[in-house]
Amino acid sequence: MKRVDLIGLHVEATTGTPLVLLREQDAPHRVLPIFVGGHEAAAIAMVVSGQQPPRPLTHDLMASLVENLGAHIDSLEVTDLRDGAFLAELALSGPVGGCRIDTRPSDGIALALRLGTPLYASEAVLIAAGAQLSDVPDDGEIEAAVAEFRNALERLDASDFDTPDSDRPPEEDGPPETTEQD
Repeated sequence: MKRVDLIGLHVEATTGTPLVLLREQDAPHRVLPIFVGGHEAAAIAMVVSGQQPPRPLTHDLMASLVENLGAHIDSLEVTDLRDGAFLAELALSGPVGGCRIDTRPSDGIALALRLGTPLYASEAVLIAAGAQLSDVPDDGEIEAAVAEFRNALERLDASDFDTPDSDRPPEEDGPPETTEQD
């Protein structure tokens, strides 16, 4: 696993779909764009901006549960890319031991940010979907990375994308976009 940082939220120009950008901490500093739903993007943006809702939101509730049950989230790991969807797991430890829980990357990131949990991505995911950008990517570089990833998806067999996914962004004239697995 490679340590990654959330470097920002972005809205893809052609579809208006939000995506998070994770960047590898060590060289070659690949950037991983992950499409997310609007609600999840808002939950992540709230933490990044330091805003506090008047009442706890879902991810705030989950963070409170983890803390009050004496558990600790050790890491959020983007583990795989399957059928055009990113898969992730939360590694937890607590009074009764450790476990791994399947999660959508966006929910895992929203929770991890609230708890100060480190983020990771597998080397295989970074090879398949990562792109090298400058230290501070501009919109053009982000769009180029998304386009590069779309081209990689085009080379995959179209039958891999027959499974409906409610979080998959709307399709346009081109390959399906990568999103996260429910």
